[in-house]
Amino acid sequence: MADQHSDAKALKPVDKLANAQNWKHLARWNGEGFYELQTEDTGDVRVRLFFTPQLLEATEEILYRQIVNATRFPGVRMVVITPDAHYGYGVPVGCVLITDAREGAIAMGPVGYDIGCGMMSARSGVEAEAATPERRLEFNRAVMERVNMGFGGKSRKLGRLSESEFENLVRGGAEYYVEKYGATFDRSHAERHRIPVDDDWRIPFGGKGRPERGREQMGSLGGGNHFIELQRSNEAGTLFVQVHTGSRGFGHGLATNYFELAREEHPELLKDIDLGYFTPGSRHYRDYQNAVAAGGNYAILNRLVIFEQVSEAFREVFGEELELIYEISHNLVQKEWHPEFGDVWVHRKGATRAFPAGHPFLEGTVWEKTGHPVLIPGSNKDWSYILRPLAGAERSGYSVNHGAGRRISRGEANRTLSQREMDNEYREAGVVVNVDGRVPLDEAAPCYKPSEDVIAAVVGAGLAEVEHSLWPLASLKGVDELKRKRKGRGKPERGGARSVGKKTSEHY
Repeated sequence: MADQHSDAKALKPVDKLANAQNWKHLARWNGEGFYELQTEDTGDVRVRLFFTPQLLEATEEILYRQIVNATRFPGVRMVVITPDAHYGYGVPVGCVLITDAREGAIAMGPVGYDIGCGMMSARSGVEAEAATPERRLEFNRAVMERVNMGFGGKSRKLGRLSESEFENLVRGGAEYYVEKYGATFDRSHAERHRIPVDDDWRIPFGGKGRPERGREQMGSLGGGNHFIELQRSNEAGTLFVQVHTGSRGFGHGLATNYFELAREEHPELLKDIDLGYFTPGSRHYRDYQNAVAAGGNYAILNRLVIFEQVSEAFREVFGEELELIYEISHNLVQKEWHPEFGDVWVHRKGATRAFPAGHPFLEGTVWEKTGHPVLIPGSNKDWSYILRPLAGAERSGYSVNHGAGRRISRGEANRTLSQREMDNEYREAGVVVNVDGRVPLDEAAPCYKPSEDVIAAVVGAGLAEVEHSLWPLASLKGVDELKRKRKGRGKPERGGARSVGKKTSEHY
């Protein structure tokens, strides 16, 4: 087993990089849909950039420092950068970090603060023409009556859970929920029913993170880039719904507490807590795995509970049922098998698992012969997608992007975008935003890369193919964060696209 102190030394933040100014010129196109990057700073670690030439050129120069960070964790085998990548916390958002399962690190930045954040997609047989402007607004109202949105939002369906029932849910996941409460969804259409949590692990209630906040939030959306969206499938011509949300204050609180424990264990990371990690020799190694599992279970349930509430709203407005297509996470670390590296820890920070037909992990599931769906949102005035993984996904660690990727910060959006122009643009495009038509500027379309450009990189690399292209008709987002900033209570952000929201309030 690798020595912890030498591992920590290897990861110590670097003040000066040898190739910070010319790293894009050192990226070599290999002809299989991605660039290989090997520099003096990355050493022998394999780095693959799934960019088109245009995306590489447009990528922030400062992203390189975080790519290098990803190569420095103990036991790293490969780093994959997805086409939606942008500056994040410690490592890029849109990063896949693969470490050795026996001796490698479990890294915290490549999981992030919103443990288990992910997507849910559902379909209907209702023709898209039924979604008149009046019904789009009616749908938004019906959803908002059932789902609380925004920072600190509370559950309207489950209320405040007792501590014992909360324990049952975050340990038992969808299996327990279906048995106890019944359900209108098919559990086989969730990426997983339950992530196992050790019986002797205890939720670290209290402390700086206060994960107990999650007890009253299960079934609420949150703020930041989380959304509920009514969509039209270009291929089917019918109405679809997508939801993006995560583990709310519970996951954020767990992450905060364990980041503090990692800092105590590695004081050399004091200036960059986002590089926290645990190796097998750490007394927190297994505890953090359990925290990720519990946070992941919470996020899965949060999406499925919201699906039930949105389904009620859809049935009320359109008179027909929604069918769950799939539910999938994109902020997790999971033990997997890779044909080249064997057993590995796969960290997906703003990246989505993509298992094609025949992958051993799909054996015995309904996706065994087709590969599972992958859910990729664009901005709320752009295309979203449902993809189907292909055999080429092996080259990317069985991973693709999780969205379009930000290109300007929240602060810059609020400073430079016109509220009147954005509201008019959305109105002309037929996208009904919330119930007042007021577009959250920090989540408006100009904040994101064109989703078609990002998907072109995935399809061009042979990682997946498009099954559905989905155009937004109605968008629901929490706006509490925006209101606070307008009142001047938010902290100033760093400039550029790298400022994508404060860890303390963006998601939960």
